[in-house]
Amino acid sequence: MVRNKRLILGIIGLFILLSPKDSFCAPCYGTRLPQKNGFVIGIQNHTVFRRKLEKDYGKLRSMQNFILLSYGLKDWFSLDLKGGAGYIKQHPLNNAEIDYSTGFAGGYGFRLKLYDQNNKRLVFGFQHISVHPKKSYFDGIKNQAILDDWQGSFLASYDILKITPYLGFKYSRMDYIHKENNQRKRKMSDLTKIFGLVVGLDYNIDQHNWFNLEVQFFDSKTCAFSVNHSF
Repeated sequence: MVRNKRLILGIIGLFILLSPKDSFCAPCYGTRLPQKNGFVIGIQNHTVFRRKLEKDYGKLRSMQNFILLSYGLKDWFSLDLKGGAGYIKQHPLNNAEIDYSTGFAGGYGFRLKLYDQNNKRLVFGFQHISVHPKKSYFDGIKNQAILDDWQGSFLASYDILKITPYLGFKYSRMDYIHKENNQRKRKMSDLTKIFGLVVGLDYNIDQHNWFNLEVQFFDSKTCAFSVNHSF
């Protein structure tokens, strides 16, 4: 028991040490999937502290809040849906930040369990988030925006008592679709920063309820948190 406690404390310490200084941890889906014909519902906060765009387009910030719904088509395959609200802040290199207030946000994706034995799991996931904030006026010019976030990930986890830590990597793009006075342009994220590291954990309250925490960095600096229930 003492050995297990030391191992858990060591994992938590490593999680804190690896977290970037301006984001602590981000809750995400992780490696716990619903069973066949089962559902998972939850609430999630996802904060993007910084995502660089290509050329001189500057960087993005965003925060989104979602209601989550996952359905198990198989024990090893789930569909993930989310709906809620979010905002965008975009800061060009040589101009003031454009602040888009909160509007609709939603997403979809799936997870595929590749391995599940001896408390170890390997999961591949694909997720897409789209944020549609309200229009913003800057210097008398009408600005409209969409945040278009795509990512694929591989996560490996190990169950230790009530905690399931996981580690993985992801490929991602977060584009800024900008419409200025009816002129529309897709401004892609920095293509030199498309791979990122994922560190997270699930804390299991009981058989049906758990918290999920996750941090992502290198490609972006993000933080998320969710509370989940399975039935």
